[in-house]
Order: sequence, then C-alpha cells, then structure tokens
Amino acid sequence: MIAPISGYCPRVVDQELDGLLAELPAVSLEGAKGVGKTETARRRATTRYELDQPGVLELLEADPRRVVTGPEPILIDEWQLFPSSWDLVRRAVDEDPRPGRFILTGSASPETPPTHSGAGRIVTVRMRPLALSERDAEQPSVSLRELLTGARPPITGSTRMSLDRYVDEILVGGFPGMRSQPGRGQRARLDGYLDRIVDRDFSAMGHRIRNPTALRRWLEAYAAATATVASYETIRDASTRGESDKPARTTTAPYRDTLERLWILEPLPAWVTSRNHLTRLTVGPKHHLVDPALAARLLGIDGGALLSGQTVGPTIPRDGSLLGAFFEALVTLDVRVYAQGAEARVRHLRTKRGEREIDLVVVRDDQRVVAIEVKLSYEVDDEDVVHLQWLADKLGPDLLDAVVITTGEQAYRRKDGIAVVPAALLGP
Repeated sequence: MIAPISGYCPRVVDQELDGLLAELPAVSLEGAKGVGKTETARRRATTRYELDQPGVLELLEADPRRVVTGPEPILIDEWQLFPSSWDLVRRAVDEDPRPGRFILTGSASPETPPTHSGAGRIVTVRMRPLALSERDAEQPSVSLRELLTGARPPITGSTRMSLDRYVDEILVGGFPGMRSQPGRGQRARLDGYLDRIVDRDFSAMGHRIRNPTALRRWLEAYAAATATVASYETIRDASTRGESDKPARTTTAPYRDTLERLWILEPLPAWVTSRNHLTRLTVGPKHHLVDPALAARLLGIDGGALLSGQTVGPTIPRDGSLLGAFFEALVTLDVRVYAQGAEARVRHLRTKRGEREIDLVVVRDDQRVVAIEVKLSYEVDDEDVVHLQWLADKLGPDLLDAVVITTGEQAYRRKDGIAVVPAALLGP
C-alpha cells in the first residue's frame, strides 16, 4: 500500500547539507524538478527569494544586490532563472566567508554559465528522488556506509516487502509531492511532468524543439534502454524505426545534453581503474532516467504488464526482462542516494565483450570498492555470484565487500562471505 507523504519527509541528504552549512558559506542544492529541494532548503533558511514566484524576479532585476541581503541563511530558489545571482553570492562570500550564509537551489544548469565557477566558494550537492528507505517502505537493517568500511559486518534482517510492492514503488516513483496509489491519477501526474519537459523546459533552456514528437520518441527509446549500455546510435535508430531518413547526430545530441542539464537523465558512468589487473573494460555509461517511474510512463506500461514479462515500446537489446531493468534502476537510485551520504561514487563495470558485468560499483576516494549485483529473484544461488567472485579474485583487498540485492525476505551472508540483501533492507 503506497502512503502519500504528509509533512516533511526526512532525507539522507539532510545530514550532508547540515554538515556542509556548518563549515562552508554557500551550498547549491541541485536536482530535477519535484525532488524536494525547495522544501529541504526552506527548513534551513531565514530569508527566501523564490525566483519562480511572480514579481520576485522583476524585483531582483531592478535591484540585483537585494538577492544577497537579509537575515541569514538566505535561500535563492531556482537560481538559474537569475544567473547573475551565482556571481553575486560568490562575491558576497569573498567579502565575508562565514559559514552557513547562502543556500541556492537549481532545477537546471543555465544556458549561459556564471562568469566564475564558484569553486572553493559554492559547493554543489545533488538531490535525487526518494530512496526506498526515505519512503518508509521498510526499516533498513544493512548500512551501505558500514559496508564501505570493509569490516564485513553481520548481515541480518527480514522484510515482508513483496514483488508486487516493488512494482508499485517503481510505478509511483520518488517525487515527494506526486506519490499516491498506482492508478489513473498517478499516471496523469507523471504524464504532466513529462509534458512540461517537452513543451516548456526545453524552450526555457534555450533549445527550440521543432518536432516535439521526435523528442518524445527519443525519450521513449531511452526509457527502453534503461540499465543497458546501448549506444546512442542504437537509441536513435530505435526511436525512428521504420523511417529511412534517420536524424543526424547533431539533431539528437541536443536532446541528451539538455535532458542532462535538466537532471532528467542520469547515466551511470563506467568504472575505470589502473590500480589492479582489470583490463579491457567498456567505458560507456549505463542509461538511467532520474526515476524509473518516468521510464515506465514513457513506455506506457503498468504493473500487470511488467509482472507478465510483456515487451513494450521501442526494441532495445537487453539481458533479462524490462521489470528486471526497472528493478535495477530503483536499486541504482537507492545506492546513489546512500553512497553520496557516505562520500562515495557509484559506477558500473563491464568487460568490452560483456563476459563479465557488475551492476554497481561503489567507489571510495582510495579506489577501494563495494561491488553490488542486482537480481530480480527471491533466492540467490552460486550462479548469481560468479561475477562477484571473479572480481574478488581480481581486486583482492581492494574489494571491501560484495553484495547481491534481491526481492527476497531475508538478509544474510553466504558461506563464501557474499552478502544477500533484500532491496528494502538496504539503507544509508
């Protein structure tokens, strides 16, 4: 049962944000529209300039320095609508570098970047849709931060989260203000979100769309490529199947660039390291939208179709089912949220011929890693851990821990030391 969120939903990023504001003068909270940036920032601000409100932008254009005046902390919400605010904050910080002075939020990177990057003055923090633990789906019993210590902690816990519930969470998504039971109303909310991207946000970013239908088809093909390493040529061809006159790369490349600037696409980079004997690794990203719910709506698929293994939308080569790809996307969102809180990065690993693949590699600054495989299965057998065992042989002590994420009920360690963790039991 999906419960709408009432009141403020505590976020993993809260602790990171508070820690940075205690030490630094300015923090910019960036992410897609609807992930909860404004509400999180409001709770910490004394003065607020919400630039998407009528009249506020006009006032600041008449008196730009007003944006850095008032009781602190000062919130500048949707700062990209008034790009000079970035440079005004930077100069204010140069004049007075006390911690906790400014919070900026942004739903897009501006077409014309600020004249100065703000490096050393304004620190950027990414905010994503709600992870499972933030949705109160279950009380997690396994901490990614603890796994990253390399202490190989005991793995325990149980959950009654069913496959049907995971499917519901995939379809509903993690945008706090848009959560309700799967159904027509929820689908309409997500459709409206996607329509705004195509009809309004692209033009607001300075990119005129001459053929909105072509953009929509490209987005559908990208959604069908979720959790794959399909080339962008493959995605383009899938979006124009049956058409002899394919659009040039110069036509489709702006789609990708603009959607990344809007934080709607979040490809998962490949892990490339020189500290061990791993060679011949692919460098291409895995494809992910900011939330798998958007991918499901773009393809027009519901829970029944996912559970029955139906294939819909543009044809993209993949290993496994579409539900398996969406479940991996849900886990990838969770791991990205938790890894950021632990000051780690998330990558994927795949050999060039595809013989070996690790879905998620969580990387510490010292390049030691936790490897995670995602399995749409209730139980784990020896075949499911072959790639993790291969990586353990390659990395030795640089592999801090190895984990299989499942849809099962019990969290435990196998005799070979590999952790088995239901997705609902993984937390920060």
